[in-house]
Formats: sequence, structure tokens, C-alpha cells
Amino acid sequence: MNYDVIADIHGQYQKLLALLQSLGYRKRQGAFRHPDGRQAIFLGDLIDRGPLQEEVLYTVRDMIEAGTARCIMGNHEWNAIGYATPIGDGQYGHARSPKNLKHHHVFLDQVGPDSPRHKAWVEWFKTLPPLLDLGGIRVAHACWRQSQIDVIQSGMRDGRLTEQFLAESFQKKPAPSAARLAMDLVTKGPEIKLPNGQMFHDHEGTPRVDIRLQWWNEDARTYRNAAMVPTLQIPNIPDEPLPDGVEMGTDSDKPVLVGHYWLNGRPGVRSGKVAVLDYSAAGDGPLVAYRWGGEPVLSDDKLIAVGGWS
Repeated sequence: MNYDVIADIHGQYQKLLALLQSLGYRKRQGAFRHPDGRQAIFLGDLIDRGPLQEEVLYTVRDMIEAGTARCIMGNHEWNAIGYATPIGDGQYGHARSPKNLKHHHVFLDQVGPDSPRHKAWVEWFKTLPPLLDLGGIRVAHACWRQSQIDVIQSGMRDGRLTEQFLAESFQKKPAPSAARLAMDLVTKGPEIKLPNGQMFHDHEGTPRVDIRLQWWNEDARTYRNAAMVPTLQIPNIPDEPLPDGVEMGTDSDKPVLVGHYWLNGRPGVRSGKVAVLDYSAAGDGPLVAYRWGGEPVLSDDKLIAVGGWS
């Protein structure tokens, strides 16, 4: 099987249609299909931010039901499940805080908070696996680290997470559960705290003390080399050695494709082993796909981008 791996869409329906057309998919019998039998693999984060989120969801769901696509759970789908899941004492798996509502309100506005449509989509999100091993490649939303993949796979039955594992994944107190740590890593990627109380501001201007790691960069040895921060914030990241125990590089023996990271610039693979496909389609960037045809080493010439500044 040959695959077209598609990055975070975030409700950008017109970009999705343009990308599917560019990849050769055409709508027949109610779903987009490829004449050569290729299958689309969606990396999650179908929702939040964009103007036509349900249109994206219907398109992806119809393709899955037709057998022309598969889709994994991104952090936004996992968060959406948590936002709709009471965990007692008036609390939810993903807190209904002003900060979280800021990121989720466009989806809620489109489907109606706690409406039957909202609940139906949340139930569908639960059917999405957080990862797929497709034989020659592996896909996760943000990171593939085998120790955490093993934890998640232990909580899956019939290709989806069990209700028990999902409930455990929302446990943060008194200490994060193993399920929580695994889902955090696979859907959001590894982060570490900056030393000595140092901080930076993210792309939204929010002060942060934790940095996302370019985990695929096996040569990174310092906080500054490993950090994913806005360019203007790089001087605020200390050029000090990473602490012991921080894992850099991939431990997968197959190529890994992820989304999540809001990259900018000309799309390109990170290495022959890792491709990060999210180039900020939720904003002004292009929606990107990788056309995999069995090659053991990833290459830039397999990338297709539409929309944005590509």
C-alpha cells in the first residue's frame, strides 16, 4: 500500500480540498478516492482554529468509512475528549478554563457546546488511534518514542484506546499517570523546563518556562540547539548542556512522520528518518502531505504543499 500522509488541517477545508485534488483524489460514491488505490493518512488535529471544521470532519470520516483513508488522534482531538469528559467535583479531563476555551471555542461555536452533534463528534474522536505502524513507516501526531508507544499500545483494543485508558490519560494529580505521560509525549512531544527560572515568549506572546524539543535532532546537545522557539526568542534560550536523561534522535527503525509543530519556511524533511509535516496550515502556511511509495529513506521531493506561502 502507498500512502499520502497529511498534516494538521485545523478546519482549513479549502486547503484540504486543494491538497486532495493535487494528490489526485477525486470524489466518487460519496468519498474522495485515488485512482491508483493510494490511501490518505491524516495526522490528527482536524479541528480548532479554522472556519469549516465540520466539513473537514465529514470529509475525513467519509474517506475512512470508504476505506480510502485512516486518521490518528492529535492533541486537539484528545483535548476535545477531555473537555467533554467529567472527572468529578465539577472538573473535566481537559479543564474548561479560559485558556483552553480560547483554543477550542471555534469548534464549540460550530457544533454547539454539549449539543448532540458535539457529543457525537467526541465519540468519533474516541475511535481514532493515537498512532499507526503501517509497515514501512510509522505515524504519530508529535513524537514516536518506543517506551511510550508501548504504554499506549497496552491500552488499545480493536485499534482504539479503551475507555479505561482514556480515563487514566486525564489523571494529573497527585501525579501524572503513565497513560497521561505517554499521551502527552505522543500527541504533544517532549518538553523540558529551562534552567534557573529562565523563560521565553511563544508565538502568541505567552510567557513560558518549558521548551519543546526538536527530538529528531540527534546532534543537539544544548537547550538552545534543541529548543523549538520563535527565531527572535533564541537568544533567550541558554546555550547550556541538556540535562542527563534527555533523549534526542529517533529510536524507530522505520521512518517516522509527524505533524504538530507549526514550522515555517520551505517544507522539507528533518532527516531521512523523520518528517515533520505541519507548516502552519491553521494560519498562513501551506497544508503539506508526504507521498510515500515504499522508500526506506524520506526525501524532500515527496512533499506536496498547497496554499499559504509554499
